[in-house]
Amino acid sequence: MIGYVTLGTNDIEKAAKFYDELLAELGATRLMEMETFIAWSVKPGAPAISVTLPFDKNPATVGNGTMVALGVDSTDKVDAIYKKALELGAQDEGAAGPRGDNFYAGYFRDMDGNKLNVFCMTQ
Repeated sequence: MIGYVTLGTNDIEKAAKFYDELLAELGATRLMEMETFIAWSVKPGAPAISVTLPFDKNPATVGNGTMVALGVDSTDKVDAIYKKALELGAQDEGAAGPRGDNFYAGYFRDMDGNKLNVFCMTQ
């Protein structure tokens, strides 16, 4: 099981503002915070998402083929979180909508270029 996912950033303050607002839509708050690292979760012990300035001091870069998927329980939540991400300055990577049978998702990139989606399984 995934414990947490870490995304690189070149601007920890800008990333913190984006994820504070976006992840609040999922009920997540800051779980852990240091000068170069912040993690959010819905509760201690649950999977978390974090941002960090790279330890090696080199610029953060986007992992080709890497994506973080944020699971929710309804298409309405997918729509709302996808819309919120774009309002916060995310780049559209695929509007919220059905993707094949029983899968509904919206795709976007944060200000550092990290690709995320928000999804739910439908019946």
